[in-house]
Amino acid sequence: MGNHKQVAFFDYPALFSELKSEIMSAVQDVFARGAYIMQSDLLNFEKELAAYVGVKHVLGVADGTMGLLLPLLALDLKPGDEVIVPSHTFVASASAIHHAGGTPVLADCGKDHLIDPASIRQLLTKRTRGIMPVQLNGRTANMDAIGAIAQEHGLFIVEDSCQALGSKFKGQFAGTFGAAGSISFYPSKTLGCFGDGGAIITNDDALAEKLNMLRDHGRGPDGAVWAWGFNSRLDNVQAAILRIKLRHYDAYVARRRAIAAMYQERLGDLKALLLPPAPGSEAEHFDIFQNYEIEAERRDELRSYLESQGVRTIIQWGGRVIHQFSKLGFTAPLPYAEAMTKRFMLLPMNTALKNEDVEYICDCIRAFYG
Repeated sequence: MGNHKQVAFFDYPALFSELKSEIMSAVQDVFARGAYIMQSDLLNFEKELAAYVGVKHVLGVADGTMGLLLPLLALDLKPGDEVIVPSHTFVASASAIHHAGGTPVLADCGKDHLIDPASIRQLLTKRTRGIMPVQLNGRTANMDAIGAIAQEHGLFIVEDSCQALGSKFKGQFAGTFGAAGSISFYPSKTLGCFGDGGAIITNDDALAEKLNMLRDHGRGPDGAVWAWGFNSRLDNVQAAILRIKLRHYDAYVARRRAIAAMYQERLGDLKALLLPPAPGSEAEHFDIFQNYEIEAERRDELRSYLESQGVRTIIQWGGRVIHQFSKLGFTAPLPYAEAMTKRFMLLPMNTALKNEDVEYICDCIRAFYG
């Protein structure tokens, strides 16, 4: 194909330019007030995000990983306690369990690339204390099946919903099915700030009180230190930026779903590809398409061809899922995740993409497969 376009995987400058005047106005206001740590911008953002997902409590924290670690600590995870987590996720999901004192036990995934409830059942032991479903790529797992397992065995659920703000299963938002859920505001997320940032969402009053102390050096409402805590507060400048972006969030999600529908329409007939479920194709799921993760035959050749045509793609986490990091000591066989790592990749998915960019990507993929 001649006349190559250049399609970035993620266009950070374009996403800043889109809201530049609003963002700079908000930031200048924070600077003018000298309001940097746990000021009104953070408190208002927490209230607005809580209203958006329909929960009682949102606590801004330093990043999505701390959004997982702090709830696990607040739930008094003990050494030897096992928490089941999918292997197909960023290592931070499992590392939060490790650093909270527990043992991560890795589960396999299904064709939707999310944790497989059947795999969870196979991994249950007397030491199992909780389940950490990862709501990956903007899709929420089958929380009916996972919730039934948790209830049957008296297990807590802490959701890694870092990639899934606004995603729903049967009308219920990701992050609201268990004791707590974590959201990430990493710059490439659907709601991204300009650095690291995260939040914990919960409906549990007592847990929220403990989390509020843990994120702020263990200090209680009287200012005295009640427990060993952390310095893990969402920066007030980032909160001001996130307030601006939250007002536009439904439009961001709608655009991502429109792009996903275009991919489905143009590529859905290619037998060499396994695409995510199309938006609206499953009544139980509302997906926000944080990423557009496909499985592709001749994956590496396809990526090289797309690169030659100016289309950037990536493979999440360098192409390895957690059980493949041998130095972490995992040995259990996970056949679907193992096979998937030879096929999975991400196509560009962000609101800076124009329709002609998506059409060009699809043209290139169809040309590759002949």
